[in-house]
Amino acid sequence: MLEVLKSSNKAIGVKQTLKAVENDMAKMVFIARDADEKVTGSLKELCVSNDVALEYVETMKQLGKAVGIEVGASAVCLLK
Repeated sequence: MLEVLKSSNKAIGVKQTLKAVENDMAKMVFIARDADEKVTGSLKELCVSNDVALEYVETMKQLGKAVGIEVGASAVCLLK
């Protein structure tokens, strides 16, 4: 599933992902399991309340690599 992130339109990071979900532009959200709950908690709630598909990735490093950045990412979303 992560392979699709490289070639798709996406938002990287919690702030950008939150904006996308709030503006009804997110198709699916990926959250790293090792990300701080304080950082991702509000995003999870927003995804549930807006009925956006939520997928978990084991580590921030894996998620960052999947989107082609050198650092870890707490959250990423596929855009509509």
